[in-house]
Amino acid sequence: MMTLAIGVVRTKALAVLLGPAGFGLLGVYGSVADLARAVVGMGINNSGVRQIAEAASSGDSQRVAATRAALQQVANLLGLLAVVVLVAFCRPISQLSFGTTEHAVPIALLSIAVWLRLVGDGQTALLQGMRRVGDMAKSGVLAALLGTFVGVPIVYVFGTDGAVPSLITGAAAVALAARWYARKSPVRRLRIAFPRFRQEATLLLKLGLAFMASGLFVMAVAYLVRIIIVSEGTLDDAGLYQAAWVVGGLYVGFVLQAMGADFYPRLVGAADDDERCNRLVNEQACVSLLLSGPGVIATLTFAPLVVALFYSADFAAAVDVLRWICLGMALRVFTWPIGFVIVARNRQLVFFFTELAWATASVLLAWAFVREFGLDGAGIAYFASYAFHACVIYPIVHSLSGFHLSASNGRTALLFVVLIAVTFCGFHALRPVAATALGSLALVISVTYSLRALATLLPIDRVPAAMRPIFALLHRRQPRSH
Repeated sequence: MMTLAIGVVRTKALAVLLGPAGFGLLGVYGSVADLARAVVGMGINNSGVRQIAEAASSGDSQRVAATRAALQQVANLLGLLAVVVLVAFCRPISQLSFGTTEHAVPIALLSIAVWLRLVGDGQTALLQGMRRVGDMAKSGVLAALLGTFVGVPIVYVFGTDGAVPSLITGAAAVALAARWYARKSPVRRLRIAFPRFRQEATLLLKLGLAFMASGLFVMAVAYLVRIIIVSEGTLDDAGLYQAAWVVGGLYVGFVLQAMGADFYPRLVGAADDDERCNRLVNEQACVSLLLSGPGVIATLTFAPLVVALFYSADFAAAVDVLRWICLGMALRVFTWPIGFVIVARNRQLVFFFTELAWATASVLLAWAFVREFGLDGAGIAYFASYAFHACVIYPIVHSLSGFHLSASNGRTALLFVVLIAVTFCGFHALRPVAATALGSLALVISVTYSLRALATLLPIDRVPAAMRPIFALLHRRQPRSH
């Protein structure tokens, strides 16, 4: 929650200082950096988590220490490789991204940010693999504070010329904070001989190829969609889309990232047990829906207020695309925990082709809808891509582990589908005041339902003291089965 609040302040400040065009430029730079990180990083931020978690579950401290040493050395080497790649290809990347080479120097400087993020990924993977969730949270807050307090003043002083330096300071903050808390890990430091390093590095990179493909597809889609928007419209349009995309994913991403910190390592430990694996996924899907659903409905209902709060009046045109992105985020909540089964089972080819199918559909849909509907088409394409992803991922996971949604999760999903659909359609069929009233009613229903459901899942003594009176009123004696 603290990281979310700091992110709101940072986003608002950057939007006001840069305006739609400058914010769009920042978004394109960020996409370039993320894409380079996905390509050169070889997925070590995810494969590292899996290898650390697997080593930790074995109880072999020597194995954990060797995996940690290899992970950190690989992260450093890949970071240096990223510097070489971006500096060498800065001119063609600038030409592809902006239609001119005048952004070549800023893109070359982005290599520093990518290097720092890869170093930070190695440290964060250690924390997550060891399930040190508290340290991960503290690291995230510290990184957000450092990145905001240094990055925003840079943009204030230098304007759009400060966009890349602000990204570099944000990456440096992540690396420093992660390193600080990784030093507190009980895993001892170990110098490993080259044969052992080669063995561990091979495992990391072999598994990381599948993760790299996934990250590459996600970043490539984000990058190509922005290129499509700029080519069919203007840099202002890219800024509006960036604004909607950030706000639409802020709350959902916050919930999923917070829960995924512990869910993924636990699922790796249960990957060979179908019954336990499916139970964990159903539990995670339940909590994801209960926590994210009301946030999606609130964003749909109060989208104009949210855009004004996060940005400025110049971003008012982002409201409609924000609502379409919210629909996509709702589907992402559904598919997110289910898709982890493929990763936990280490089915690399299956994972690769499902991500490839989603990425291909995303780009083709964006190309078609942006040409037809303009900026709103980018939001429609985002929603349609996750509808496609849900249709692909569910039957695959069912075939791997026999997974199916529990009856209670099916009822919960149906309720939120109805509430979200009614809220969204209300703004296309009713006057704004009536639509807002209808959305507010849907929000009250969703919040009440979520609180009552969560009260059955969580013992009163585990609830924060400030919320116990509310949960005491809603608590049911008979917990629901999931």
